[in-house]
Amino acid sequence: MQRWHLSPDTFDVSARPEFAQTVAALRAGQLVGVPTETVYGLAADASNPAAVAAIFAAKGRPHFNPLIAHVENLEAAQRHAVFDARALALAEAFWPGALTLVLPKRADSPVCDLATAGLDSIAVRVPAAPVMRALAHAVGAPLAAPSANRSGRISGTTADAVADDLGPALTMLIDAGATPVGVESTIVGLTGPEPVLLRPGGIARERIEKRLGTPLAAPPASANAPEAPQAPGMLSSHYAPHATVRLNATHVLPGEALLAFGADLPEGAELAVAMESLSSSGDLTQAAARLFQALRRLDASGAPSIAVMPIPRDGLGEAINDRLRRAAAPRTVT
Repeated sequence: MQRWHLSPDTFDVSARPEFAQTVAALRAGQLVGVPTETVYGLAADASNPAAVAAIFAAKGRPHFNPLIAHVENLEAAQRHAVFDARALALAEAFWPGALTLVLPKRADSPVCDLATAGLDSIAVRVPAAPVMRALAHAVGAPLAAPSANRSGRISGTTADAVADDLGPALTMLIDAGATPVGVESTIVGLTGPEPVLLRPGGIARERIEKRLGTPLAAPPASANAPEAPQAPGMLSSHYAPHATVRLNATHVLPGEALLAFGADLPEGAELAVAMESLSSSGDLTQAAARLFQALRRLDASGAPSIAVMPIPRDGLGEAINDRLRRAAAPRTVT
């Protein structure tokens, strides 16, 4: 694996020799660890079935779990998905950015069926990270790039975390430091009459609803089906450390680690074998950016259980609580 470093605010990366090598690797069907503004992705050419199959194999990801196609701009997205007025409004408001749209797939899109899990819809996103957009443009194809971690485990928000989880599977790894958002993109489904929040994420529900002028519906039960989710990140057990996770903890048990939020610590905090604070000031944006790294560090403490303090559910708190709820769910991975 070749690892190269990149300033996160670098916009013109095409002159770097490592960039050309990365493009060549992707065109050859190889896997690359890439930074986005949300989390690091495990990238491959989404039009290459063998490359997409390599993503599933490296992650241990079930093939029925669809992937997001990352493209360089709205025009590129329109070559793969059918946009209605709602989709255009959201794309114009939030792209580039941490929003994924699930839309009807165009019949002539080269994105392979494996990437869409055989669905007649496609998940598309224009990421804010300049290097990701530059790679999609240079490769000339959408990039499938699920979170760069073993399936069901804690997402990687640093290059070190990616190297630890998936290093042997990678040809290249681009290190741009910690990702600024820290949780995956928000996913909105627009394949039916009602807009549906399929996954809360880096853009708060309230901002999307304000732009649409209508509430986001909850996904139907079929969208969460364990054998056929309609979007990434919908499996009941996901983002999980090896330790068990105990939510809304108002006290800490002996031997537990503590994931804290806010200025006041719970009863028994002094008993914690390790502690990480998402935000001592109660800042949800800061908490989202720190979430996955904090979970990884607490898991590394060897504590059998992580006690998680209550976290508000407004704004980005909805995404944080979604990730923690799935981390605490009965495990479907080993």
